[in-house]
Amino acid sequence: MEFTEVLDKKTIVTHLNVNNKAEALDAMTEMFLKTGVVSDKQEYIKDVYIREEIGETGIGDYIAIPHGKSKAVVTPGVAIAVLDHEIEWESLDGKGAKVIILFAVGADNDAAQEHLKLLAMFSKRLGDQAVINKLIEADTAEDVVQAFTEEESISENQPNGEEELDLDEISIM
Repeated sequence: MEFTEVLDKKTIVTHLNVNNKAEALDAMTEMFLKTGVVSDKQEYIKDVYIREEIGETGIGDYIAIPHGKSKAVVTPGVAIAVLDHEIEWESLDGKGAKVIILFAVGADNDAAQEHLKLLAMFSKRLGDQAVINKLIEADTAEDVVQAFTEEESISENQPNGEEELDLDEISIM
């Protein structure tokens, strides 16, 4: 699985002006609905909130990765929102969210495998501070895609290039 397969400019928004998690999730789920990723907006959002109750999905550095395994998901998808300002979000470092990466995965076993692939793929890139900085500063959907796909965005500060996030520390499963 490659980023070019999962990133759809129709489900990426920059300069999203929302005041809280509920508004952000609503706007992002609307993109899923319009692109056919989900069939029922309310059911999907309900499933995301069920997952949110289990533990924080803010991974730190102003990044949140909420998700919902839901029967409302027609096809797996990723929506990304770059916010105009930080909003409150439960996270590992106590910071809110400026970038939200919302996964939509089905509720069956095949979907669970897709979910793990998405988490691994995104966690690898989000372990790179240069990628995070590019996401926070992104002005367009193209900028967001480029942040994930450009190899030269690998931070020189990290001795081995990218440093994968430790998924055991993050309550995102």
